[in-house]
Amino acid sequence: MPAKPDPKKILDEAMQLEPTARAFVAETLLESLDLDQDFAVSQEWLVEIQRRCAEIDSGNATLLDNAMVINELRGKYTR
Repeated sequence: MPAKPDPKKILDEAMQLEPTARAFVAETLLESLDLDQDFAVSQEWLVEIQRRCAEIDSGNATLLDNAMVINELRGKYTR
């Protein structure tokens, strides 16, 4: 029987990807979840979500590293 993939190793490797590739992996994984309950989303938010996903998929979005953003915010709001 083949060994099961190691989630930690997969995550470590995924974190080495460019931001757009990480977004694609994250989106694909989230879409693969079979949730028991759908979450109600207004039509306006659905349109916005689709627009943002299309921007990411097309490479037109500028994605930022979360650690960089958090550090910038901490520097701005911490005295």
